[in-house]
Amino acid sequence: MTHPIAATEPLRGRTVLVTGGAGFVGSAVARRFAARDVGAHVVVLDNLRRRGSELNVPLLTAAGVEFVHGDVRSPDDLSLGGRAIDLIVECAAEPSVLAGYGGGSRYVVDANLGGLVNCLELARERRARIVFLSTSRVYPVQRVNALSVRETATRYVLDEQPGVPGASSAGIAEDFPLGGVRTLYGATKLAGELLLAEYAAFGVEYVINRFGVIAGPGQMGKVDQGVFALWMSRYVFGGALRYHGWGGEGKQVRDVLHIDDACDLLLAQLGAWSSVAGRTWNAGGGLANSLSLAETTALCEEITGTRVAMSSDLATHPSDVRVFLTDARALSSALGWRPARSPRVVLEDLHRWMTANAEQLAPVFRA
Repeated sequence: MTHPIAATEPLRGRTVLVTGGAGFVGSAVARRFAARDVGAHVVVLDNLRRRGSELNVPLLTAAGVEFVHGDVRSPDDLSLGGRAIDLIVECAAEPSVLAGYGGGSRYVVDANLGGLVNCLELARERRARIVFLSTSRVYPVQRVNALSVRETATRYVLDEQPGVPGASSAGIAEDFPLGGVRTLYGATKLAGELLLAEYAAFGVEYVINRFGVIAGPGQMGKVDQGVFALWMSRYVFGGALRYHGWGGEGKQVRDVLHIDDACDLLLAQLGAWSSVAGRTWNAGGGLANSLSLAETTALCEEITGTRVAMSSDLATHPSDVRVFLTDARALSSALGWRPARSPRVVLEDLHRWMTANAEQLAPVFRA
């Protein structure tokens, strides 16, 4: 079977559908793919449910991206009038790790899993490739928190993990055990990964990326998703911050990947499709691009020259992870890709974007 996009052929002139394309990641991907040097015809589908996503619509239009107000839960919305589609980048999701804890779980399941089924059927029908944005949250919380760590003045540090598959001082690799409870968000993403593998039997070609924390300009950060943007927003727009759990000292650690590095990675994968297709990849900043909350606080103070009120809550939420580092060495080996932008650059770029667009962004971040 001849696929519409040859393995080394660029996206120029091809039709790319980005679901959830008015969100933080989706809008950045859409604009990057529509840029002159790439030259794809990009169609974005988004229901604009998340506050702040509406601000991206004029930016998408200005970049030459076609915006469709629709929902991945609706096959009719996804049909796009029957037009040809060469590639689907599946960014649509309810991304909150707290989804379902305070109420019903219907939306996170319907959007993340039901929406993916609709995308897979579309890919099957139009013979489109699909890039699926999964998450490091597929790894079970208790297993990750059982890893051996040591405590320093500013963070928890992963030790070597002898006898634990897929775990080391470099972080979590793709073969880390998946048995255990994660979150509804993580469970829907893992179920989605399994469905993608099944649809390969129908000729659907795919790549799965388990991204760690992605951050940068355009991110409307919240407590449950987008922590680095949330942190910087308090220094720009005011408000207090709180260290939750793990002793209330802010020593829990995440790696962070600049949104531009994420876009670069997707383009690299599409340019080397035969090397990455049909596999699941861990994609993140890794140890070198990691920060604790306490370290993030210090960097934000240094960048902005201000301080904010800080408090502590000793209670650790069942979904919280003490340390997560993405071991992306398999991806680096396959593509020669590594993040080019440091955590400092992430925070500096967030600060620059927030201050330059303060009037427009203040109602979102102060809500």
